[in-house]
Amino acid sequence: MSPRDEIPNLAGLDGEGSLQVHQDMSMKIEGAKVFAVYGKGGIGKSTTSSNLSAAFSKLGRRVLQIGCDPKHDSTFTLTGRLVPTVIDTLKDVDFHAEELRPEDFVYEGYNGVKCVEAGGPPAGTGCGGYVVGQTVKLLKQHHMLEDTDVVIFDVLGDVVCGGFAAPLQHADRAVIVTANDFDSIYAMNRIIAAVQAKSRNYNVRLAGCVANRSRETDEVDRYCDTVGFNRLAHMPDLDAIRRSRLKKKTLFEMDDDQDIVEVRKEYIRLAETLWNGTEALAPDPMPDRDIFELLGFD
Repeated sequence: MSPRDEIPNLAGLDGEGSLQVHQDMSMKIEGAKVFAVYGKGGIGKSTTSSNLSAAFSKLGRRVLQIGCDPKHDSTFTLTGRLVPTVIDTLKDVDFHAEELRPEDFVYEGYNGVKCVEAGGPPAGTGCGGYVVGQTVKLLKQHHMLEDTDVVIFDVLGDVVCGGFAAPLQHADRAVIVTANDFDSIYAMNRIIAAVQAKSRNYNVRLAGCVANRSRETDEVDRYCDTVGFNRLAHMPDLDAIRRSRLKKKTLFEMDDDQDIVEVRKEYIRLAETLWNGTEALAPDPMPDRDIFELLGFD
C-alpha cells in the first residue's frame, strides 16, 4: 500500500474546492492538550513555541514539542542542537518503522521537554501533511503520548495548504504569532480562515494571538477588535530574545536581567492561560481590501 492509499484524500470536506490529506481517526491524540502554533514566516514561532514549552514544563506539565518545518530548527533552543528528523530517521531504515525505538526520534530538551522534528519531504515533492501524520503515528505506536500533558505543534510559516494545515486536525486550540505590522496581520487573517475551515470537521478552535517582537500592539488590537479575536500575550522586541537563539538557549536559561525576567513571566502567564482553557473564538476573517483599508493607510 502506498502512502497515498493510507489516508483518504477527500475533496470538498473542508470547504469548496478543498483537496486535503485527512486524519486517520485512530491517530487522534487523546489525554493531552494540543496546541498548534502558526504565523508569518520569520515571525518567531519557534522561539515562541520553545519558550512556551519551557513555561509549561516550569508549571510541572509533561510537554512534547513537534517541529513541522523541513529546517528542523523548532526545538533548537530546547536541545541546544539540530536533532535528526523523523523523515530522515525513517529513510535510514528504508521506511521500516517497526525497526525504530523512541530514542531514535524523540530527544529530551530543557527541563525534560520531549522534542521531535518531523521534517518534511524534499523540496517540490510530497506533502507535509503526510509527514505530520507519520510522526503522530510513530508517537502513538511507541506510547509516547500516554505520559504527555501538553503537545505543541510548531508549524512552518503562513502556509495554509492542506498539508501544513494537517496539525489542525490534531489540535484543540490554534495560537497565531503575529507582530504589530501589516504583513504579519495579513498572514494572521489567512490563518484564521484556514482554522475556521478545519473547525467545520475537527475539534480545533482559535485561542488567540501572541504579539511578538513588537514595541506596541495598537495595530494588532485594532484588527482583533474588528474581527472578534483576542491577544493572549505581548512579547517585546528585545535583543536578549535574539541572543537566546544564538546561544541555543530558552529564555529560562538566560541571565536574570529585568527584561528577561519580565518576558519569562509573560510566557508563564500565557502557559497558565492556555492550560486553564480559552474561549473557542470564531472571528470573521476580513476580505483583503478591507484589511488594507483598516491597516494600510494612516
